[in-house]
Amino acid sequence: MKILEILRENGRISVAALAERVGISRANAYTRFEALRADGAIKRFTAEIDHVRAGLGITALIFVTVRQQMWKQFRAELARMPEVEYCAITTGQHDAMIQVRVSDVAAVHSMVTDRLANIPAVKATETVFILDEVLRRPYVLPSDRDASRPVRRMPQEAQGDVPLGKMRFVGAAEGRAALRKDG
Repeated sequence: MKILEILRENGRISVAALAERVGISRANAYTRFEALRADGAIKRFTAEIDHVRAGLGITALIFVTVRQQMWKQFRAELARMPEVEYCAITTGQHDAMIQVRVSDVAAVHSMVTDRLANIPAVKATETVFILDEVLRRPYVLPSDRDASRPVRRMPQEAQGDVPLGKMRFVGAAEGRAALRKDG
């Protein structure tokens, strides 16, 4: 978790600096980092941009009610809309929430009235403009929880016997015994 905390602050940190901050050897840091990548805990590396400076100063959430038999069409149409930054299927009054970033309010209006409204899968929409992004984290970790609140852990059998980002080393005798069983 410490490695992920540090990478959240600086994804371009060198392995040597990462090892120093975590308090482990460079080889160990590299091994753990690669294990996190192999496990899928680290999916990719990306740059964080300033949306206003990039010309996308308007952010809106569009809540969509979808005709239930037409989800496949809805997803396909959304994939063709480059201004859609995020879409989540939701519970409650609406079926999906779309986050868009555009240059001006007219672009949101056009997207909702000209494009979304013309998708047969879309039954209704509700648009909310974001006035200020108060908090945006790249990701949240279990270690971010308030220390005074207990953390629910998965049972050991559900986790497997290898902690996230670590490798399981098997002794030669144990490994041979497993091979004999399989063979």
